[in-house]
Amino acid sequence: MKMRTVVFVVAAAGMGLFAGGCSPQKAEQVKTVQIADGTIDPAEWGKAYPVEYEMWKKTADAPETPGLSKYKRGNDNPKSMVDKLSEYPYLALLFNGWGFGIGYNEPRGHSHMVQDQLDIDASRVKAGGVCLTCKTPYVNHLVKTMGPDYYKTPYKEVLAKIPDQKNATLSVSCSDCHNNKDMSLMLSRDFTLGAALRDIGVDTTKLDHQTKRTLVCAQCHVTYVIPKDKEMHSTGVFFPWQGSKLGNITIENIIKKIQSDPAYGEWKQTVTGFKLGFIRHPEYELFSNNSVHWKAGASCADCHMPYTKVGSHKASDHRITSPLKNGLKGCLQCHAESPEWLKGQVIAIQDRTVSLQIRAGYATATVAKLFEMTHKAQAAGKTIDKGLYDKAKEYYEEAFYRCTFIGAENSVGFHNPSESMRVLGDSVAFATKAEGLLRQALAQAGVSVPAKVDLELAKYLNDRGAGKLKFRKELELPDPSGVQNRF
Repeated sequence: MKMRTVVFVVAAAGMGLFAGGCSPQKAEQVKTVQIADGTIDPAEWGKAYPVEYEMWKKTADAPETPGLSKYKRGNDNPKSMVDKLSEYPYLALLFNGWGFGIGYNEPRGHSHMVQDQLDIDASRVKAGGVCLTCKTPYVNHLVKTMGPDYYKTPYKEVLAKIPDQKNATLSVSCSDCHNNKDMSLMLSRDFTLGAALRDIGVDTTKLDHQTKRTLVCAQCHVTYVIPKDKEMHSTGVFFPWQGSKLGNITIENIIKKIQSDPAYGEWKQTVTGFKLGFIRHPEYELFSNNSVHWKAGASCADCHMPYTKVGSHKASDHRITSPLKNGLKGCLQCHAESPEWLKGQVIAIQDRTVSLQIRAGYATATVAKLFEMTHKAQAAGKTIDKGLYDKAKEYYEEAFYRCTFIGAENSVGFHNPSESMRVLGDSVAFATKAEGLLRQALAQAGVSVPAKVDLELAKYLNDRGAGKLKFRKELELPDPSGVQNRF
């Protein structure tokens, strides 16, 4: 077995005047630390890198000062969940029909990823073991030993196949990002990220260190597709980057890929009856699409893992978190402005994003209810113009995917403010056009449509899943612009 050897040397504090006249002790080699190939347990890595290991363990803790992030409140108190469907009530309508419409929580941080999946309503694990792809460092072992069964086998059965069950709920750790021989950065998930990079023409053997400081995060902070067979069992997982290029992975091409094959429709939306794909936490796609910080050469680690000093040791901060929650240390490496000024800029960007996100969400939800009304009219014998209907459906899906793209992205627009505004603006435009077409089609069929469509949100927000989850009004995020919801 190949081993990496780390030797620690302790210089004893010899003192010539010590009682008994002992001469100074020589430097003494102490126990050798070895990290064997395939070692996943972070405690073993911690023997060689105790400073980084102790920082990494703090990802399980709440911030020392909660509330520093206005919008990402998931780990302010890791003992409780922040219900995203209560924060953005329109999501309960749009996601009704699958797990995200029952339980959808703000992330509590890296340490809790697997446990979060276990704690959520049982409907969220129907996709099978594939949901562990981004969550567990044992994924390569599972894929190798289980083959195609990994994707479709029930989640808890796959979890039980992790060889070291004391670490069954272990999430991202040392082996996900580092080579055990020299601690260089590496991409551990070649079957997902490696394949996606090759699809857009990137030679993964020629990646420099700074590029890897972003790509190790892009192994998981991306959107992905889980293809389904005719019985709706999961058959694989891939990143929908085909047709894009590095630095320009667009929402347009992601939508095009999702719509290119019926197998990529992962669920059926209850309100419309449409089979749809899904967008998941596309941090890398948004950030890398010509953003200011991407163009400046900044990496994810520069901002989320800034260098810090522990005693005489300088290390990248492995308590990976939002810059808002660590005094904006990452920002201050490059920016001369005060932390207060910088925080104000971040919040201003996020406020504008949330304002437009809420408008896009309610506009899209309104179209979904109009489709429900249209289908009821058809069932009652009304004739709906097919051309108007088909075009409205096309525009609706464009609005839905764009709205979901920014809503699922965890920077609340900060990773790329201009692109976030563009995507959400297009979402509103597509939804508005779809609404107009459906109103026209319904009017032609003799159906009266109210000026303001009742979204019936309580029906989707309350008594969700086995836990009968309820809407929590205190969590709802109002439009930061001060404009009341009129959509």
